Amino acid sequence: QVQLVESGGGLVQAGGSLRLSCAASGRTFSRHAMGWFRQAPGKEREFVAGIPWGGGSIVYGDSVKGRFIISRDNAKNTVYLQMNSLKPEDTAVYYCAAAETINSGVVLRRSYEYNYWGQGTQVTVSS
Repeated sequence: QVQLVESGGGLVQAGGSLRLSCAASGRTFSRHAMGWFRQAPGKEREFVAGIPWGGGSIVYGDSVKGRFIISRDNAKNTVYLQMNSLKPEDTAVYYCAAAETINSGVVLRRSYEYNYWGQGTQVTVSS
C-alpha cells in the first residue's frame, strides 16, 4: 500500500501563491502516477493536475491551466503542486492521489482510477 500526506495548505490572499506537498511512503513511488484533485463544499471532486511516473505529458484541469504547476521528485517520494495567481474560486480541500501503473507515461484524470488518497489539505483564498 501507499500512504500519502499532504501539507502546505493555508489561507492566502487572491493573487498569492502556495506550494502543496504530498509525501508518499510504502510501495515504490516511482511506479505510481500521481494526481491532485480538489473539492469544494457542494461540488464534485475536480481534477487539478496529473503527472506520470516516467515520460509523458503533464495534464492540467482547464480551471488551473497556466497558473498551477505539478512536479515530482521520485528520490524524495514527493509530489508538489505550485499554485500561483490564486483566486477565491480555488478555495477547496486539495487531495493528492496515487495509482500504480505499468504505463510510465499515463496520466489519470478520473478519481476512481486512483488507488490511494491523502487526507487533504485546506486551501482558502480570500478576496
